[in-house]
Amino acid sequence: MHRSRLHAILIDTPSAQAGAAVDFWSAALGAAARPGVHEQFTGLSGAVPGLLTAIQAVDDAPRYHLDIETDDLAAEVARLTALGAEPVSRWEDACVLRAPGGHLLCVVPLQGDPEAFASSARTWQ
Repeated sequence: MHRSRLHAILIDTPSAQAGAAVDFWSAALGAAARPGVHEQFTGLSGAVPGLLTAIQAVDDAPRYHLDIETDDLAAEVARLTALGAEPVSRWEDACVLRAPGGHLLCVVPLQGDPEAFASSARTWQ
């Protein structure tokens, strides 16, 4: 048995356009831009209540992706691949998957507030 929840919405933007994207999305969503833990991330504080929202500078095409936070990475990856997701790569402790339909998502270990996780995560068998 493990738990998981939607943790973050990331706006992946080509590196050369990341500054303009931060300015745009910060103003559009009325959210303060804050540097992330890693230099390619800029957080948008309060953009979506209850979810981390950030711009991620990438060396790829623009897109959106979701992060799913879990207390058991292997079990959550197994659950999602059984539902049809395909493994793409790993980045640090995260597993990058491609969902049916082509959308990327990352499965990440616990990163957020433990109380928020406990109150909003779903339990899976």
